[in-house]
Amino acid sequence: MSETTTAAEVAAPHRYTAALAADIEARWQDFWEKDGTYEAPNASGELAGAPELVARPKKFIMDMFPYPSGAGLHVGHPLGFIATDVYARHQRMTGHNVLHTLGFDAFGLPAEQYAVQTGTHPRVSTEANIVNMRRQLRRLGLGHDPRRSVETIDPAYYKWTQWIFLQIFNSWYDPEADAARPIDTLVAQFEAGTRPTPDGRPWAELGVTERADILGEYRLAYASDAPVNWCPGLGTVLANEEVTAEGRSERGNYPVFKAKLRQWNMRITAYADRLLRDLDALDWPEAIKLQQRNWIGRSEGARVDFPVGDDKITVFTTRQDTLFGATYMVLAPEHPLIAGSENGDNTGTIVPGAWPEGTHDVWTGGHATPREAVAAYRKQAAAKSDLERQAEAKDKTGVFTGAFAANPVSGEQVPVFIADYVLMGYGTGAIMAVPAHDTRDFAFARAFELPMRCVVEPTDGRGTDPATWDDAFASYDAKIVNSSGDSISLDGLGVTEAKAKITDWLAERGIGEGTVNFRLRDWLFSRQRYWGEPFPIVYDEDGVAHALPESMLPLELPEVEDYSPRTFDPDDADTQPETPLSRNEDWVNVELDLGDGRGVRRYRRETNTMPNWAGSCWYELRYLDPRNDDALVDPAVEQYWMGPRDGQPAGGVDLYVGGAEHAVLHLLYARFWSKVLHDLGHVSSSEPFHKLYNQGMIQAFVYRDSRGIAVPAAEVEERDGAYYYQGDKVSRLLGKMGKSLKNAVTPDEICAEYGADTLRLYEMAMGPLDVSRPWDTRAVVGQYRLLQRLWRNVVDEATGEVTVADVPESDIDVDTLRALHKAIDGVGQDLANLRFNTAIAKVTELNNHLTKTGGPVPRTVAERLVLLIAPLAPHIAEELWRKLGHTDSVVHADFPVADPAYVVNETVTCVVQIKGKVKARLEVAPSISDADLEATALAEPAVVAALNGADIRKVIVRAPKLVNIVPA
Repeated sequence: MSETTTAAEVAAPHRYTAALAADIEARWQDFWEKDGTYEAPNASGELAGAPELVARPKKFIMDMFPYPSGAGLHVGHPLGFIATDVYARHQRMTGHNVLHTLGFDAFGLPAEQYAVQTGTHPRVSTEANIVNMRRQLRRLGLGHDPRRSVETIDPAYYKWTQWIFLQIFNSWYDPEADAARPIDTLVAQFEAGTRPTPDGRPWAELGVTERADILGEYRLAYASDAPVNWCPGLGTVLANEEVTAEGRSERGNYPVFKAKLRQWNMRITAYADRLLRDLDALDWPEAIKLQQRNWIGRSEGARVDFPVGDDKITVFTTRQDTLFGATYMVLAPEHPLIAGSENGDNTGTIVPGAWPEGTHDVWTGGHATPREAVAAYRKQAAAKSDLERQAEAKDKTGVFTGAFAANPVSGEQVPVFIADYVLMGYGTGAIMAVPAHDTRDFAFARAFELPMRCVVEPTDGRGTDPATWDDAFASYDAKIVNSSGDSISLDGLGVTEAKAKITDWLAERGIGEGTVNFRLRDWLFSRQRYWGEPFPIVYDEDGVAHALPESMLPLELPEVEDYSPRTFDPDDADTQPETPLSRNEDWVNVELDLGDGRGVRRYRRETNTMPNWAGSCWYELRYLDPRNDDALVDPAVEQYWMGPRDGQPAGGVDLYVGGAEHAVLHLLYARFWSKVLHDLGHVSSSEPFHKLYNQGMIQAFVYRDSRGIAVPAAEVEERDGAYYYQGDKVSRLLGKMGKSLKNAVTPDEICAEYGADTLRLYEMAMGPLDVSRPWDTRAVVGQYRLLQRLWRNVVDEATGEVTVADVPESDIDVDTLRALHKAIDGVGQDLANLRFNTAIAKVTELNNHLTKTGGPVPRTVAERLVLLIAPLAPHIAEELWRKLGHTDSVVHADFPVADPAYVVNETVTCVVQIKGKVKARLEVAPSISDADLEATALAEPAVVAALNGADIRKVIVRAPKLVNIVPA
C-alpha cells in the first residue's frame, strides 16, 4: 500500500471517485466528438442527414452568445449552458431532431483594451481566449454540434454581417406595405413622378448628391449629423441603450455627453409599431415584454404647429385637449430653430439680436442679448446627462429666446424658452407648456413668473385660479373649462371627447393632426473603434456613400499600428472622436470599380466600425447553415428549423436562454434585423426567438476588510458567526462572482475535485433556474454522494462488476415499481418544463429508495434510473449504460415512459367540513365517485357525532379531496 492510498480505496478500488469521474468523462467526451453524437442533420444541403432523423419533430435550442474573456469561466457562467444542454438531451431522448450549438461573440471592447495595454493584436488574444473557453466548456460535457459553431471575428462570418448591413442600407420602409422594400422601388416612384421630390423638381433634374440626400431620408441605414451620446473617456459614441440611467457609459461608467456628429444609424423607429405589436405572440417573460414596451414607448396624441414669424414650432402632445391652457413654450437647447445663435449667425434661428421691449429680468439670465443668453445656456446644458436634465431639480433653469409663438387656438402670443428638461430625443424637442396641469411646467412657470390658465376643472375643491394652487392639477377624469375661441369650444366636454374634437379641428385647418409618437430612437450604429466589423461603404469625391458590391465582401479589418481610439479627459465634453482605422491611409483611400458603370474611381472608406451588437443580431441564422459561401442561409434550411408553425406564427428559435440584462439591447436589435430580412424575402421567420427564458445568477459572498477592499473568499474563516481574514474581522455581503471580487470559483476546480457530472447536478439542483442563488462549495458534495450511491446501485465497488438482478418486472415489488414510475412521470415533466432542481430531487428519491431496499437492483429498474439521470449527468449515465450491456449511446436512447397504473396514489386524503370547519379526514381511493364519497363521509362516526341528528340542507362534494356539509 502506497503512502497516498487509503484503506478504503484498497477495499473499494472501483468506487466512484473524482479520479474515476475524470477518466469516464474524458473517454466519453472523446467518443462523442469522434462519433459525431451531437451532429444535427439539416433537411437539405451540405449538412443534410438521415431522412428518418430529419422527419422527427425538430427543436432549435440556443444560449446567448458568450464573449471569450481572458479570465476564462467561473462557475456562474455555465449555468445557462448546462440548463440548455439538459433540456436538449431530454428532447433528443423524446424523439426530436435537436440543433444545439454554441459560438463566440468576439468583437468588442475588452480585447481592444487588452491590445492597447499589451500590444497584442486583438485577434491573437481573442482566439487564445476562445481556445481556453472551448476547453472549459468541453469538460462540462455539453452536447453541442461542433460543425455549426461560429465566431463573429471570422471574415467568413462577418462577410454576411456586412451583407445584411447592405440589405438594410439598400432598403426603405414603405408605410403602405407596412414592410421594408428595396430602395430601387422608391427610386422608381420618384422617377415616375408618383412620389414628389421635397421641392417638387423632377427626379431627372436632381444632381447625384441631391438624390443621395433625399434617399438618405428614407434608407433604413443612413448617415446623418445628429445628437449622439459622446463618451470622451471611451473615445466613442454610444447607443441610447448603452447609456445607464445615471447618464454614464454601461462599460467603464464614464460620463456621457450630447454632441452633434455624423454617424451611421439604423431606422429601427420605422418598425416601432410592429416591434410592439408582435410581442404578443412571443413566449417571453412578461417582465421582458414590459421593458421592451416601455422602451418603445408608444403614445397617442397630436402634432400641433405654433407659428413663429416665418417659421413654426411643431410639438407633439398627448393632451391636445389642454391647448387653450398653453401659456408659453419650451424648446430643447439642441433644437434646430435656435442652433447657431451662439456664434451670432441668425440663419435658421428664431433668436433675435435684442430683447423685446418689456422682457422680464428673470427671463434673461442676466445676459445683454438673447443670443448671448441662449449660447451660454446651451453650453451649460451640454455638460449634463439626460438623466440629470430630467431629474426633478428643486430649481428650474432656462432662458427666454426672445421669440414669441402664436397659440393656434387663441392667437395669443406666448413666449418661447429653452430649458434642459426638454430633450430632443423625445417627440419634436419642443413642448407647449400648460403649467396649470403639468407639474414640471407649473414649477417652471412659478420660477419665471409666467401666467397659468386652468382649462381642466379641478375635482378636489381647489377652485379654478392657479395663483392659489400649490401644485398642478393633472387628471383625465374632469371637464374642460376656459377653452372657447372664435371657431371652436371645448367647454363642458370630457377629456376624451375634447381630444377628438380639437384633433379634427387642427387637421381641417392643416395646422396639426392626430399622430402616434414613440420613445424609441433610431439605433446609433457607429463606433470609433478598431476591433469591430468594417462598414462595406465608400465615399466618392462629393461625399456620397456607395455600397461595396457583394463580390468585394468580406471587407477585412486592416492592420494598424495603434489600436486605441483617442480618448480624452472623461469630463471634457468639448472633444471629437478620432478613429484607429483612419491611421491606415493605404486602406482608407482606394481606387475601385464598383460595377456601377462609372469605372475605376477614387474613394474613401468609412473609418468607423460596427458596434459589438452587430454580429449577435443574426447568429441564430448562421448556426443553421454555417458553411454556406453563397447565401446567408439556405431558405429551405431556415424554413425547416425556424419557419412559422402551429403555436409559433412568427417562427423563430424554439428555446433561447440568457440573461435579462439584454432586454432592450440585443433582443430588440435582433428582432429588428429579423423583420427586415423577413420583409426582403431572405427568411421565413419574422421573429428570431419564439421562447425566451431568463436564467438567474449564481452569486457568491464578497468579503471586505476595514478598507473596503475585497479579500480572497477561500481564505476567510468563520468563527462564532463572524468572519476573519488573516486574523482581522471582515464584512460579508452576497453579490456577484468575479475575479476582481476575489470570490470566483472556476469549473476546473470543481471538476478536478468532484467531476463534471457533479458540477452539472449541483448547478441544476441549487434552486429554480430563473432565480439567483448563492454558490456554496461545501454543498457540492451532496450531488457527488448522489452519484456515488447511483454507481453502487449498479456496480460492485470491490470488483467493478455489474450487480443488477435479471428478474421479470412481475417479480419486482409494488413499492419499487410505484417509486420508479412516479419518478419517470415527474422527472419527464420537470425536464420538459426546465424544472431541473425538482427533477434531481425525484431522481434522488428513487435512488435512495433503491439503496434502502437492499439486495441487487432489478436490471429494468436500474436501466430506467440511468436513463432518467442521463440528461443531467451524461458521462456517468453513458458509462453505466454501457456496463449494463448496451452498445448504443444513451444520448439517443428513448426516455422512459411511465405506467399510469403506478403513477396514481393508492389513496388520497379527503377533508370533511361542516359549516366550513374540518370534522374528519378520510383516506379514499383517487378514483372514488362523488356519490360514494358522500356516502362514506356521512357514515363517518366523527361526522355523525358532529351533526348530532341535525337535518342536512346541502352536501358539496369535490371528489376525491373535499366534502362540505351544510346543515339545515
